[in-house]
Amino acid sequence: MAFSLKDQAAIAGIGLTPFSKESGVSELSLAAQCVVAACEDAGISPGEIDGMVTYTLDSSEGVDVARAVGANDLTYFSRVHYGGGAAVGTILQAAMAVATGQATTVVCYRAMNGRSGKRMGQGISGQILGSGMIHYSWYMAYGMLNPGSWIAMIANKYMHTYGVTREDLGRVAISQRNYAQTNPRAAWYGKPLTMETYLAAEPIASPLCLYDFCQETDGGCAILVTSADRARDLAKQPAMIRGISQASTRGQEEMTSFYRDELTSLPEMELAGKRAYAMAGLGPQDIDAACLYDAFTSEVIMQLESFGFCGPGEGAHMVRDGALDIDGRLPNNTHGGLISEAYIHGMNNIAEGVRLVRGESSSQPAKAVDHVLVSSGVGVPTGALILGRD
Repeated sequence: MAFSLKDQAAIAGIGLTPFSKESGVSELSLAAQCVVAACEDAGISPGEIDGMVTYTLDSSEGVDVARAVGANDLTYFSRVHYGGGAAVGTILQAAMAVATGQATTVVCYRAMNGRSGKRMGQGISGQILGSGMIHYSWYMAYGMLNPGSWIAMIANKYMHTYGVTREDLGRVAISQRNYAQTNPRAAWYGKPLTMETYLAAEPIASPLCLYDFCQETDGGCAILVTSADRARDLAKQPAMIRGISQASTRGQEEMTSFYRDELTSLPEMELAGKRAYAMAGLGPQDIDAACLYDAFTSEVIMQLESFGFCGPGEGAHMVRDGALDIDGRLPNNTHGGLISEAYIHGMNNIAEGVRLVRGESSSQPAKAVDHVLVSSGVGVPTGALILGRD
């Protein structure tokens, strides 16, 4: 790469609101709360913010959030498409703005009343406009109206091809539920999950049951990005942005892509991973922990292969060997993830990646965590982020 973002920017602050099923406040209030919390975490005033990035799906305009928190004049503002696929993309936009001098202090945020307001699990009616309806129209006639149904199609093909079982999906759900037991923020805190309970659950979109699905959450999360040099002088240990990328590959649709030649891999994840590794000068063997986007359990297993932690069809074997657990090869989503902590469209997974690098996770692995891989949404144009200890 002629120009690299490696170590030019860092995450210096993370901020979260309480997570709930009914926040009782507006999404703008949630956005302002998490942005202020990110500034407090970094030890700076909101008046120093001069850049704002969020998702196209976020209802809170950057200028409204900036005004609400008392931000500085804005010299950079942007939005990223594709729902959960935007998570890492917001950090990439912020890092580029900082590295090129467009802004000095950029806050990325996502705030949503995802349970008491607009619920992602209710399907696409009224949510998809324009060209997006073209490909969905091929599937809606067959009852494929929501993310669970779309991902179930992929999961069935993948599981049939490689002999993956419901018990393997259950192991992912249980591993993340175990992490949630040490995280008071988590929706499933104090509510452990057993394999017996998991297997007894009725399918929602076969083979996926309730425990394979992410949460519907009211809450907000903000990530503050600044230069690496400046971050070193702020309140918390910086999480250095070692490698970061976005990717969408040929033949991709939004969430479906059923007309590709094969459905048993995630090519956009593979491309994002290769590019992030190349920028960081690292490989899968250098990653100590992960926060893999977990809207559904099957996606976690497939991503183990996409990011090179194992070969095609070997993801379930990693899970069976306990690789995702606290003492395993790749502790994953140590906060409980989107499945057991909260669903803030992947931004809370980025926050956990920062905690792991700082050594602040509620389930911090005993081994040193020098590098963490975080991914964006699955089934959509996506991204990969490698955070490193300074």
